[in-house]
Amino acid sequence: MSGLDHLVLATPDLPGTVAAVTRLLGEAPIAGGRHDGRGTRNFLLGLGDGGYLEIIGPDDDQPAPALPRPFGVDELTEPRLITWAVRVTDIDAAIAAARMAGYDPGTASDMSRDTPARQSLRWRLTLSRDGSHTGVVPFLIDWGATAHPSASLPQVTLRGLEAVHPDPVETAARLRALSADLAVRPGLRGGLIATLDGPNGSITLL
Repeated sequence: MSGLDHLVLATPDLPGTVAAVTRLLGEAPIAGGRHDGRGTRNFLLGLGDGGYLEIIGPDDDQPAPALPRPFGVDELTEPRLITWAVRVTDIDAAIAAARMAGYDPGTASDMSRDTPARQSLRWRLTLSRDGSHTGVVPFLIDWGATAHPSASLPQVTLRGLEAVHPDPVETAARLRALSADLAVRPGLRGGLIATLDGPNGSITLL
């Protein structure tokens, strides 16, 4: 069974969103690092059981990137729970298994970033044919020999995660192909709904 690695909350205003999450939950996300050349940086908050929330937005200390920022950050007008990732230990085998099950999650790409402590993190993840990774169907991530980022994060509780989609049957089939356990209910447009609990209360991310 593939397990939740992280949720991706993309925002056009990274400092403002981090401050709001801190105020509402009572736990402060910590700086994750910069994505050099992509124009973004992130903050992280643990969700328990080895999962975490990634809050990603523009990095004002970098020049504007040549390509659009990942996760549709440039088009956002407010924070949005864009997608999620499931963790695998052999991404090439997981891709092959998904294709055998009728869903192509895309090819694996090498990624890296440096933490504020100057630790280099390296991982591989799947990208769809158009180079994106957004939506209720997760992307796959393999951290290899890199220590998982959730190990030293402040923690809140992920109380619930579900998806809505206009075609729940096909979406559920794709999730099964990835061994991703997520309930899908019908809705007018696709999206994720996550409920987090912290010392100050609860928030729902959409």
